Amino acid sequence: MILIIILVLLGLLVIYGVGIYNKLVKERNFVDEAFSTIDAYLKKRYDLIPNLVETVKGYKDYEGSTLEAVISARNKYMSATSTAEKIENENMITGALGKLFSLTESYPELKANQNFMKLQDELVKIEEDILQSRKYYNGSVRVYNTMCETFPSLIIANNFNFKKYPFFKVENEEERQNVKVQF
Repeated sequence: MILIIILVLLGLLVIYGVGIYNKLVKERNFVDEAFSTIDAYLKKRYDLIPNLVETVKGYKDYEGSTLEAVISARNKYMSATSTAEKIENENMITGALGKLFSLTESYPELKANQNFMKLQDELVKIEEDILQSRKYYNGSVRVYNTMCETFPSLIIANNFNFKKYPFFKVENEEERQNVKVQF
């Protein structure tokens, strides 16, 4: 009788462990899916950047260092291999694009260029999509990381090598500042 009770308890424990394992796998897949969504929007954004840069280059007085920073940040993102590297490089390009758009204040003829304005509008829409994707990604990471850090799922996570994911957050103090709009 005691043996049956022990076997039933062990069976329940194994079933519970399998359930936790499956939940961790499911949550990890949600995180991967969320990051893939961000990655797709970022690819779309990065495909627009060369067109934007070429439009700005059409003006003889453009600031070359700003364009170089945008291109460099784009290339770093495209060559990144890990999620953490991609997040770090993404924060760099966000800052570089902000500087590029601030050029319109210095070059009023750039504001009048329809190609530039169309590209800027497309990038603004993509930025909104990226923001929504970041929110979803961070929510998925929160759930997954919480499972990896709380008992009893912590035991399964450690034994089966489930690693925490980084959050997508603003790393650059410059990005936290309010945008100055002048008319």
